Amino acid sequence: MTRYLILPGWQGSGPEHWQTHWQRRLPDARRVEQDDWQRPDPQRWVAALDAAIAQANAPVVLIAHSLGCVTVARWAASAPVARRQRVLAALLVAPADVERPGCPVELVGFAPLPRQPLPFPSRVVTSDNDHAISLPRAEALAQAWGSELDILPGAGHINTRSGHRQWEEGLLHLAKLGSSQGLRVA
Repeated sequence: MTRYLILPGWQGSGPEHWQTHWQRRLPDARRVEQDDWQRPDPQRWVAALDAAIAQANAPVVLIAHSLGCVTVARWAASAPVARRQRVLAALLVAPADVERPGCPVELVGFAPLPRQPLPFPSRVVTSDNDHAISLPRAEALAQAWGSELDILPGAGHINTRSGHRQWEEGLLHLAKLGSSQGLRVA
């Protein structure tokens, strides 16, 4: 059995967000809860992810959005090898560029963006018009992380505001992540 860990971004994922729908739909899915969704602390967010992976009773697939993607990369850069080996794969949707001009002050503590290759298969899904990251930056991050890359035209930040609620298409990206690595993740 695979455990799915859902990692929302800044301000969490509300009741209509695709991550909330997926949490109800995917077997054995759990949300990585944070103490403060409004004022994120990078050390606490990374520690919460580490604790969730440590407590999982099965290998995990990470499903991250926005600042959750940055949290995954920060965790992977510092986690013990044995803990990183518990991660089968990661779907990283609409990563937030915490180094961009005009980045909300609440997010700048997550800079600099980790650029080490992730030690597990990953797929970045981004948009060509995301306000939180430019397409060239998303492409550069995907390359640095060693991630496969899917670019959605006109999809915004791939959240509720951009019309992504149940986001059935996203489940295809999750399935592609697994099939490209010979894993069954969806």
